[in-house]
Amino acid sequence: MSNKLKIGVFGYGVVGSGLAHVLKNSKGLDASIVKVCVRDGEKERELDSAVLTTKPDDILSDPEINVVAELIDDADAAYQIVKTALQNGKHVVSANKKMLAYHIEELIQLQWQHKVSFVYEASACGSIPIIRNLEEYYDNDLLQSVSGILNGSSNYILTKIFNDNLDYDVALKQAQDLGFAESDPTSDVDGFDTLYKLIILTVHGFGLFVHPDQVFNFGISNLSPKDIELASQKGYKIRLLGKVTKVNGNHVNLLVAPKFVKPEEHAFTVESHYNGVLIQGNFYDNQFMYGKGAGAHPTGSAVLSDITALAYDYKYEYKKLKYYGGLQYTNDMEVEVYLRYTNKDDLALFNFSDIKESLTGKDFNYVIGTLNLSDLIKIRQQIQGRDVFLAYLGDE
Repeated sequence: MSNKLKIGVFGYGVVGSGLAHVLKNSKGLDASIVKVCVRDGEKERELDSAVLTTKPDDILSDPEINVVAELIDDADAAYQIVKTALQNGKHVVSANKKMLAYHIEELIQLQWQHKVSFVYEASACGSIPIIRNLEEYYDNDLLQSVSGILNGSSNYILTKIFNDNLDYDVALKQAQDLGFAESDPTSDVDGFDTLYKLIILTVHGFGLFVHPDQVFNFGISNLSPKDIELASQKGYKIRLLGKVTKVNGNHVNLLVAPKFVKPEEHAFTVESHYNGVLIQGNFYDNQFMYGKGAGAHPTGSAVLSDITALAYDYKYEYKKLKYYGGLQYTNDMEVEVYLRYTNKDDLALFNFSDIKESLTGKDFNYVIGTLNLSDLIKIRQQIQGRDVFLAYLGDE
């Protein structure tokens, strides 16, 4: 690639404007934004009108542009943009974790086929360089698990609930007002954002492609004051975590769910809209990475880091895909969970193999026990809409 980077940007929202700002203040990088494609060309922006376009082809077919930065929310549109850009021989930077979770295998093949780079550090954990660390430092088969708080919006809400005694709805509204959560917060609070990021980390950490439908994910939207009270009584906090673990030698499991976090666990100290990622492996024990997971400048800086890497012809090597294959996905594993339920019909859905603690009261029923994750997968559609809350316990 020429060291001169001519960039075409799709989207000029929080991340796109953040990229423009950090690029403007970055010294030593020979890069410029040639064109910005937006949906609404009439909206006022701090951009030269000559740079703006509403036609994707003005970027995708421009031979001068050698880098495409895809920074839009629409996963389907993002997929078409990235696919076309790669097919047209352009290097691509993306921050779209949902698009990647569903299409990463195909897009990796396309970048190999067309001999271009496709980088997406900004898609997972904002300013934390987790993907590149999994690629470059943890590039062997000693890795055992990657876990942590991967969504800043839900973490902000939970921090306000536990630290400031705010009700869930009040904390959510505050997160929305501050721009940490979307007007429709479903992806954040129900664990989908965490799930998409975890799938990306699994590709780089374990060389395994996992479809989102294969993974059990449960969020915090059903969290009640009773759940908070019980966790606090036991000295725990509740945090929404994603975890990918190597189990039984050649199998890998993914789980996204709230967790009862103990004071000695790393996630206990991660507050506000910050992310924290714990990497565990044979011989190197625990490594913990911490930083802002969302926002214009953290994500914009991650995109800029990818663009800077392209100036040095950087490519993900996918060493685990090429050299350490043979791992398989499984949900066949025991997990200890806390289940708060409303009536016996709710409880009957859950196939507990062992019950460690239980309470049946007038307005509060719960069970702490062990069940198989594969059984949770089978009933996940049935528990939607029911007044139940589930969190897991055990090691971080």
